[in-house]
Amino acid sequence: MAITRFRPEVWSARLLVGTRTRLVYGQPGVVNRDYEGEIAESGDIVRITSISDPTIGTYTANSTVITPEELTDAQRTLQVDQSKYFAFKVDDVDKRQAKGSVMPEAMSRAAYQLAKVADSFVANLYTQAATANQLGTVSVTTADLAYAQIRAMKLRMDEADIPEEMRYLVGPHWFFSLLLDSSKYLDASASGSTEPLSNGFLGRTLGFNLAQSNQAPNPTGDDFVVQAGVPQAISFAEQINKTEAYRPENSFSDAIKGLHLYGAKVIRPDHIVTLVASKT
Repeated sequence: MAITRFRPEVWSARLLVGTRTRLVYGQPGVVNRDYEGEIAESGDIVRITSISDPTIGTYTANSTVITPEELTDAQRTLQVDQSKYFAFKVDDVDKRQAKGSVMPEAMSRAAYQLAKVADSFVANLYTQAATANQLGTVSVTTADLAYAQIRAMKLRMDEADIPEEMRYLVGPHWFFSLLLDSSKYLDASASGSTEPLSNGFLGRTLGFNLAQSNQAPNPTGDDFVVQAGVPQAISFAEQINKTEAYRPENSFSDAIKGLHLYGAKVIRPDHIVTLVASKT
């Protein structure tokens, strides 16, 4: 196949869609992409500005003199510091002998592998949750214990004044498998929604969108992290920066290489609650 047969812009679009649709920790509803913008090169910095809360005072008619306060601002930086790539080739002979289209399948698998790496990166930001919101390690071996821990995480979020809208809870498959024995979880009245949900999502309970992922952090042994929060807590920015098709000089084959740039930042550590659930 001559290189003129390739359409790099088509490959790039296919790969970008493939990566986005497979993210769990990095998808909208778990993180926000408010500051994604245009990312050109690895090392780009997204600057995020916040302002202080205004002071609330008591007003007395005909007495209070109102003097406007000057709000202060602060700036955080989200650095796009993750650069991952793939590169593969398909020999002309193998391609001719293979049934179907080899390149689209290989591109799909490359997208899936990139998504796993990016999702794991975002998942491991759990360590930055506010200390007060880290609930420690708890043995979770039954449906009742799993449900009780979800309830404990909800209570902590309520006490921390974390917004009720768009709350999510992500954990390993085995944790949610336990819930299938819980009538409280299976009760349709507790789910709160019959709408289609996004990648990895199982339904709703206690105000959480529940999602499972094989990328749930595993700090040690049988201990896995269950994370709850709202999208405002973590900002994620990504871009498939470059995808190129070419003919390697030392073989008769078609090759494709691609570059994935991304970064993530915990903006509100007080809006994340974590629990280490032990299978034993």
